[in-house]
Amino acid sequence: MRRTIAASPERADPDRQTGTLRTEFPFELPRGYVDESGTVHRDGVMRLATARDELIPLRDDRVRENSAYLSVVLISRVITRLGSIEDIHPGIVEDLFASDLAFLQDFYRRINAEGHTRAAVTCPSCQENFAVDLSGGGRLGES
Repeated sequence: MRRTIAASPERADPDRQTGTLRTEFPFELPRGYVDESGTVHRDGVMRLATARDELIPLRDDRVRENSAYLSVVLISRVITRLGSIEDIHPGIVEDLFASDLAFLQDFYRRINAEGHTRAAVTCPSCQENFAVDLSGGGRLGES
């Protein structure tokens, strides 16, 4: 279920025509999280971060000891679902493949700083510029 809140028409957001602000974004991990039973979880949902989401991890002892751990705690706070898992905690994020963590860090930056999941790309063959949506659907290299 996608939660929405009313937004002013002047606000530049992905759902400008409907007057709502999109707060949750689906994604598909490049590799996927493998749980204890061997099940691979690839699709998930990330919500927009709040100021609290960015402040609370700064009080975490693991972050104080190792600043690189900040992204693990932060990502675990904003993912609302990963496959069939709805209780996302830092331990799950720690067990992601490095490529999946990098994907989620970029996805977080895109939806929170840029307000969308689109990326500008250039075709290596014809050099044409176009935008792709990174929020899931197809995998890289698929059409």
